[in-house]
Amino acid sequence: MISAKTKACCLIGDPVEHSLSPIMFNSAFKEMGIDCAYLAFRVLRSELGTAIAGIRGLSFVGSNVTTPHKEETLKYLDRLDPSAGLSGSVNVIHNVDGELVGYSTDGYGAIKALEEGGVSIGGMRIMVLGYGGAARAVSFELARDGRAGGILIAGRDIVKASALANGISSFLRAEAITLKEGEKAGADLIINCTPVGMYPNTDESPLPPEALASATAVMDLIYSPRETAFLRSAKAKGCKTIGGIEMLIHQGAKTFEIWFRKKAPIGVMRRAIEGEGN
Repeated sequence: MISAKTKACCLIGDPVEHSLSPIMFNSAFKEMGIDCAYLAFRVLRSELGTAIAGIRGLSFVGSNVTTPHKEETLKYLDRLDPSAGLSGSVNVIHNVDGELVGYSTDGYGAIKALEEGGVSIGGMRIMVLGYGGAARAVSFELARDGRAGGILIAGRDIVKASALANGISSFLRAEAITLKEGEKAGADLIINCTPVGMYPNTDESPLPPEALASATAVMDLIYSPRETAFLRSAKAKGCKTIGGIEMLIHQGAKTFEIWFRKKAPIGVMRRAIEGEGN
């Protein structure tokens, strides 16, 4: 029951109405007996600084950050964990006695989801679609992991794609290409880090089906809908497919551990999300 002693956590982004984070985290709080409530707030770009200041001013435990604020958030924080500082992307804020500390758990969540999905990235040629906050976090984590054979960053803006490729090239061989070039580039694993195909534009796909000819596995960070048009095409081609739900669960579990220094009840979090249906 919410009382005057109840602490708060939140999600900030635009949009947030589709988010499963409130049901996932509130179920975890209940399971662990933590007197805390999790809410989702739609925050416009023009109000981002004010919203983040509110985390400190209202003594929130912390916040998750989603599209389109993961990069812009950095400039409003007091300190960055290496996971955020290196990737230039924040999806977790922890309020430590008034000091706002930024983390990135997206990359961790993606690799855990791949591992649990039976995808071994060792020696793989990986193509990451996009160069925004999620793409940066996933690309840097894959590069730092070091097992992949190389990474292609594919995006509409070759300058932005090149900036990300150059940033990770000190860890692993990386190259920037356009999305059009990505249709013929050939990759063992393709990871969609763009919002293309997200609700309500569920018929859209970041790549045509023929671009999946050489892929053995395809991952989509989108979880609304659970199975995107991109994943359906990949499944029809015989690829192993991994949806965004698994990444959401694992990055959420890592977030929980950052906020509360306790092991997350990941089974409860998964069941809460699965209970929401499609």
